[in-house]
Order: sequence, then structure tokens, then C-alpha cells
Amino acid sequence: MARIIAGIGTSHVPAIGVAMDKGLTATPYWDPLFKGYGPARDWLAGHKPDVAIIVYNDHASAFSLELIPTFLIGVADEFPIADEGFGPRPVPVVKGHPELAWHMAESLILNEFDMTIANEMPVDHGLTVPLSVTCGQPQEWPFPVIPLCVNVVQYPPPTGARCFKLGRAIRNAVESFDEDLKVVIYGTGGMSHQLQGERAGLINREFDTAFLNRLTSDPQALSRLPHTEYMREAGSEGVELVMWHVMRGALGDHVREVYRHYHVPASNTAAAIIVLENRSAA
Repeated sequence: MARIIAGIGTSHVPAIGVAMDKGLTATPYWDPLFKGYGPARDWLAGHKPDVAIIVYNDHASAFSLELIPTFLIGVADEFPIADEGFGPRPVPVVKGHPELAWHMAESLILNEFDMTIANEMPVDHGLTVPLSVTCGQPQEWPFPVIPLCVNVVQYPPPTGARCFKLGRAIRNAVESFDEDLKVVIYGTGGMSHQLQGERAGLINREFDTAFLNRLTSDPQALSRLPHTEYMREAGSEGVELVMWHVMRGALGDHVREVYRHYHVPASNTAAAIIVLENRSAA
């Protein structure tokens, strides 16, 4: 059967992609951040997953305020790179895995998660930056990707607890797929940051560190944080962290933290990456 071997939580700051695309990663500003990505890339390359599920939010590239899916799964053969106003990023087209994606869609919907299904969809930096962070700049991505979008842009977003339960349902869906596949799931966004208003530039290292710690030690209690707590402690855009709960819910009860890296700032954001190995899949 297919199995989820690990989860990766990572920030998807657009400026990180720009730094890679423009060859700025070794400059004094960016070098400390990008040096910290090396061990995570090495781990991923060594484990050679067959498929990645990437949980992210669209930034008005595929959807506008006219259509706001709470949870969406992409089932296409491939996903073009979105033009976010400066032309598409110079990265490979994202290849899908429609067989597993359709299986997941059926399983999740019959398990009472009302998924929106996308047969066509461009993907923006929310998905491509995590790929770049963990895979570098290859001619093509080393594995197919199943995009899973979560609304964290327009109120009300789903709760962390609901996202955690979605992760559990994803694990069940993957494990019921009758093909021997190694799957890695990404939760993306965050960490603490606010892009507007009087608190623009807010970064809360203490909150971020506690969040990373509890992903391993106490994930179900962590998932019960209310939206107001994210807003107060992590800024208005810190609510993106609910997407990390999808990743953590898809893992088993017992995980091993393989690696983490935390850096302030990346643009005006606290950026982090964490790799959690699923012990039950070892």
C-alpha cells in the first residue's frame, strides 16, 4: 500500500523564490537562510519519495474572492506556473499524480470532507517556493505533486483542529491506495508575520519556537489554538500555520524530528523548515 513516510513544514515566502531565481542566495542577507536548507534537501534526496502532497494557500492566482474553496485538491496531469504579476517563475511545470489524487478525492469526500476538485489550476509561490526550498533548481521536479489548497485569505478560514482531522483523513486515503508509494506531505506558510497595519513587520520568535516544539510533542492540543491566538501572537498572516496541522495530522502519533531551521527575517517574515519522520512508516 501507499504510505506517508514524513512531513515537512516550511515557509513559502515569495522573496525566497525571487532570491533563488535571481541568483542571490549567497549574498550576505540571504546566505544564512539558504545554508540552513541544505540538510532538509539532503534528507529528501536520500529518501526519494514517489509523490508529494503540498498543502498551501493560493494568493489570488487561481481563485479570486468570487470563488473561495475552503479545501481543494488538484487532480490534473500537470499544473502550470502562475503569473503573479511579474511573469511565471522560471521553474519546471508541476506534474501531478491524478490516480492518487482522484483516489484521495473520493476517499475524503466519502469521509465527509467536502473537497473542491480542480481539473485545471495554475500554482503560485505558495506551492513552488516549498519545492524550490527542498529540491533546489532542477530541470524537472523529482516527483509528482498533489496540490491541496486551504483558504487562509478570506474569513473564516478552517480551524487548526479541522485541518488536523483532514490530515488524519488524508493518511487513511493514502494508506488505502493499492500501490507501493512513498509519500511526503508538506504543510506550508508562516511563520509569524504581518504585512499591513500598525503591527506590520511583527515577528514572534517565542511563539514560533513553541509551535515547532509542540508539532512533535503535543500536536492535537496545538491544533486547538483559536484563530484569535494566531492573530494576537503571530500576526494577521500567521494564521497560515493552520496548514501545518494538515501535515501533522497525516503523520502517526509518534514522529521523530529529523531537522529544523529557523531564521529571522526572510523579507519581513520569520522563516522555518522542519522535517518530521513518521515512525509508523519506518
